[in-house]
Amino acid sequence: MYRYIIFHIKDDKVIDVETTGDRDASYDDYLNYLVNLGPEQCRYGIYDFEYDHQCQGTTDSTRKQKLFLMSWCPDTAKIKKKMLYSSSFDALKQSLEGIGKYIQATDMAEASYECVLDKMRSTDRT
Repeated sequence: MYRYIIFHIKDDKVIDVETTGDRDASYDDYLNYLVNLGPEQCRYGIYDFEYDHQCQGTTDSTRKQKLFLMSWCPDTAKIKKKMLYSSSFDALKQSLEGIGKYIQATDMAEASYECVLDKMRSTDRT
């Protein structure tokens, strides 16, 4: 089982696995991989996100786990590449099951742990 899977579009035609993160990999490991690709590179990533959820009226928290699919296309990427990744995102979404949230990120603020955590919690029952 992996913590994350990063996909790229190979030869402008095929969505293929580029790398995976071990189960003990952190969210920072995931983000660092994306950033280290360079400012013009787009990718898709599935991440198994774990966080604490506290129900209203209780002091107990429970550990929650949700998969999200992220489309990572920095603003600095070339238009052609951004269009290719954008148009292929729906096909990838339809081919995957069990994804709890879809996220489109164009910079580190949108991909940050805090921003993703807010998006994950937005669908929790309180």
